[in-house]
Amino acid sequence: MDKSVFKSDHIELRHVLYMTGKTLSAIGFVEIIAVITSLLYKEWSMAFNLMIGTGLFFVVSFIFIFIGRDTKEQRFSWGAGMSMVGLTWALGGLISAIPPYLSGHFASYLDAFFEVMSGYTTTGLVLIQDLDHAPMGLNMWRHLITYIGGQGMVLMTLSFLASGMRGLLKVYMGEARDEQIFPNVIHTARIIWFVSLLYLVLGTTALTINGVLIGLPLDMAFFRGLWMFLGGWDTAGFAPQSQNAMYFHSTSYEIISMMIMLLGTINFALHYFILSGNYKEGIRNAEIKSLFVTITSLSILGIIALKAIYSTPMVAFRKVFYHFVSAHTGTGFATLYSQQFFYEWSDAAIILIVIAMLAGGSVCSTAGGIKALRIAILANALVNDIKKMIRPDSAVVVEKFHHLKEVALQDRHVRNASIIVLLYIVTFSIGTLAGTFYGYPLKQAMFESASALGNVGLSSGITQPSMPDGLKVIYIFMMWVGRLEFMSVIALFAFLFKEAKEG
Repeated sequence: MDKSVFKSDHIELRHVLYMTGKTLSAIGFVEIIAVITSLLYKEWSMAFNLMIGTGLFFVVSFIFIFIGRDTKEQRFSWGAGMSMVGLTWALGGLISAIPPYLSGHFASYLDAFFEVMSGYTTTGLVLIQDLDHAPMGLNMWRHLITYIGGQGMVLMTLSFLASGMRGLLKVYMGEARDEQIFPNVIHTARIIWFVSLLYLVLGTTALTINGVLIGLPLDMAFFRGLWMFLGGWDTAGFAPQSQNAMYFHSTSYEIISMMIMLLGTINFALHYFILSGNYKEGIRNAEIKSLFVTITSLSILGIIALKAIYSTPMVAFRKVFYHFVSAHTGTGFATLYSQQFFYEWSDAAIILIVIAMLAGGSVCSTAGGIKALRIAILANALVNDIKKMIRPDSAVVVEKFHHLKEVALQDRHVRNASIIVLLYIVTFSIGTLAGTFYGYPLKQAMFESASALGNVGLSSGITQPSMPDGLKVIYIFMMWVGRLEFMSVIALFAFLFKEAKEG
């Protein structure tokens, strides 16, 4: 390819393409695992479909790397770094959707792209048809996508393929990660993957053993355990069967999956501190306190709002608490049919679970939503303002919160948190209005909008192949901006506009 078509003043664009190519090649290598799964189960057609996807990843990545190879030592600017993240997620989703579409389990390519973007953003809303008879390779690819997206597809590149590149902090933060475990970004990325792989082994083992104990054959217990772990740890909510977590009809399976959901929604840095022996951090951390308070209070209010529809308090606790944990962590596992939320749950319960879905999990985790740390910051800011009002004008009030270390609350913390909250509220409102525009009841539209934007995956019945294509596109966009917390997507559009203007 003649690189002369790219002007020298487009060096940032070529740099973006180079790093994007690196990441797409990494995704292609991961897809080989799904190919091998299909070959093991003699799913020749599905294996061929997956190989087409792998080949496309390698071809596109080769082209991008070739175009940008002379820029690999250049330092990323903030705009280029964040734009690269938005572009990689969009292209990764478009290519990843081809094998699922070719499988025949989706009514259209748009449906397949919707599902793949739902997986990468760890949302969990599904449009797949006849899931209970889907090929093993297809299910493996669906869940590997959630694992890549949960940790971050660009983070994978930082871990294994980006040594020697400069300015990678911009890329790291472009995937909605606000903090580093170590000063070195690549070291931080590798620690995050180490933590994820450690829990992968432990969680899959626990679910496999439990699966065997409740009567599943060993191979199915393993694969379902692996896929349910990936759906829980990455707070994605994908499951290999249409009944989701309800398929198992097992209290023990629900308890284990709930523990995995909670672990998946905790900050990776906090996992590292605790695994390193700093257990007190788990108790002192403001984000954990915020998460505990909101999950507990919303669940109790939900049980009160729904006590009349369940036969006993224990049944109410089991059903309501599980779904509020699922909603708040952004997972989307369910032990109810989607229509039950709309027809059985009260308006008060729907409002409470919408709040839980928008609140989300922790920063620097696999969860979506506004995030518990931002809620803690805004709560501390409110306390600080109240203290200022009741104390003498001469008194100096310094509010602090503990998040991995003692942090003095500053205006920039409050401003950043407020901006994200405002963007979530505006986007949620637009999504809700879009749902009502297409003829869905307000309660149902609110539920689905919060689920898409908060990257949750619970559904009230709107998300199905028959819903309007326009609403599918809106939800895809909401999942995308919700996972990347707006800034990378905004930076991508601004960057492309700048490049087009200069071209």
